[in-house]
Amino acid sequence: MGPTSPDRRLDGNAAAGPLSELFAVDLTTATATCGHCGGTAALAAHDVYADAPALVVRCRGCTEVVLRFAADARTLRVDLSGARLLVVPHPGAPAPAPPDPASSDVTRGT
Repeated sequence: MGPTSPDRRLDGNAAAGPLSELFAVDLTTATATCGHCGGTAALAAHDVYADAPALVVRCRGCTEVVLRFAADARTLRVDLSGARLLVVPHPGAPAPAPPDPASSDVTRGT
């Protein structure tokens, strides 16, 4: 079974609970730009693998790792080395417009 095997894959919403320990905002609406392919998507649209020692968030466009998160009794660790940019909506900002259903959930940066 490879690292991106569909039977292990969850959608990005699976990262919200564990990441709420570190971030005080809902990250499912945050957008992450992949440092490998430049694809940009809401964190909830990424693939999450939660059955390893760390929670692993992968880009759906290229399957590379965008984010890793691990916690133990004494520390919380986040590795964003695969993310070029993580944009988090300000908690007081109005909700973003719903996405256009005709567009893809992953767009390519320039």
